[in-house]
Amino acid sequence: MSILVIVAHSDDETIGMGATIAKHVSEGEQVFGIYLTNGTGSRNQKESENKKAALQRSKAADLAAEKIGLEWVGKFNFPDNALDSVPLIDIVQAIEGIKDQINPSLVYTHHFGDLNIDHKIAFQATMTSFRPQPEEICKEIRTFEVPSATDFGAFSANGVFSPNMFINIDLYWEVKKSALEFYGEEIRKSPHSRSMEGIDALSKYRGVSVGCSRAEAFNVIRKIC
Repeated sequence: MSILVIVAHSDDETIGMGATIAKHVSEGEQVFGIYLTNGTGSRNQKESENKKAALQRSKAADLAAEKIGLEWVGKFNFPDNALDSVPLIDIVQAIEGIKDQINPSLVYTHHFGDLNIDHKIAFQATMTSFRPQPEEICKEIRTFEVPSATDFGAFSANGVFSPNMFINIDLYWEVKKSALEFYGEEIRKSPHSRSMEGIDALSKYRGVSVGCSRAEAFNVIRKIC
């Protein structure tokens, strides 16, 4: 099975579902990834510092991907934290170009209720790119949570992340933890939800809520059997 993970920023894939990616790969599935921005362009830094940070982030993304088994097939440079300033069709066409190359049967992307605007646009562009049509190869779309974006975005019942699928990651937590170390610049100090302690606690909470030690949680948006 060919799987596509569409994220706004590199690090979202590992923070949100790095262990699930590693599990898919261990089961012989191919997992490809797209990130839409360099993840650093919105920082209040000099242009030279932003370029350096972008290069470091790109290198971290490659190392983390190698650890969990993901293959980056799309590294786009849309404006960071400003995807809403770009015509949606441009982002859709970028995703569709990758879609036509790999024909994924399963797609993962952000939760629509995340606080981060780039996550919201990534979700919208993904759903547009994979809108239902005859002979569509993609049979399932799942959204995942990202600490400090999904948990910060619950302003109403309609925006709350309500998972209906849990993947046991007991055997893959250490792989995810190792991959997260490459994104050290993006990890915050405890008690921030994007700290190692916070990510660790979330995996345990999602696990015990369904009877296992650790899990990553998802919402199945559409599934065709």
